Amino acid sequence: MDGNIKKIRDRQLAAPLQSETLQDLVKNELATKKHTASEGLLWLTRGLDFTRQGLSHNLSNPSAELSNSFREAYTGTLKPHHSFMVKPIFSAAMSATPYRKDFYAKLGSNEKETQTKCDKEMKALEKIVGILNGFMKTQKW
Repeated sequence: MDGNIKKIRDRQLAAPLQSETLQDLVKNELATKKHTASEGLLWLTRGLDFTRQGLSHNLSNPSAELSNSFREAYTGTLKPHHSFMVKPIFSAAMSATPYRKDFYAKLGSNEKETQTKCDKEMKALEKIVGILNGFMKTQKW
C-alpha cells in the first residue's frame, strides 16, 4: 500500500494544480496517457477494500479468527486481480495474521468501546472505498 501511496503523492507533487482531489489527479494523469498514479490509486483502493471487508467480517463474527476473515475478503477483492505467482504468497500471509484476542487487545481494553470505534471507522472506510470504486469504474484507461 505504501508504494501505491507514493505513486499518488509523487503525481500530486508534480502537478499540484491538476491534483487537488484524487479524481482530478486521475483525470489529468490519464489525459497525459500515463497511468502510474492512477493505477496506484486503483490498487490502493483494492487494498483498502480488502482491509475493510476483512475487518468488517471479523467484527460481525465474534468467534472468527482474523485469518479466516481476511481469507474470505481476499477471495472477493484482490484474488481476481493477482497472478498465480502472487496468490500463494497472500495465502501464506493470511496464516501470519495475529490471533483475534491479541489483535483487539492492542486496540483497547474496553471491548465494547473498541467495537463501537471500529464500527465507525469501517463505515467511514466503506464510504470512501465506494466513492473511489465508483469513480474508477467510470474512467477510460
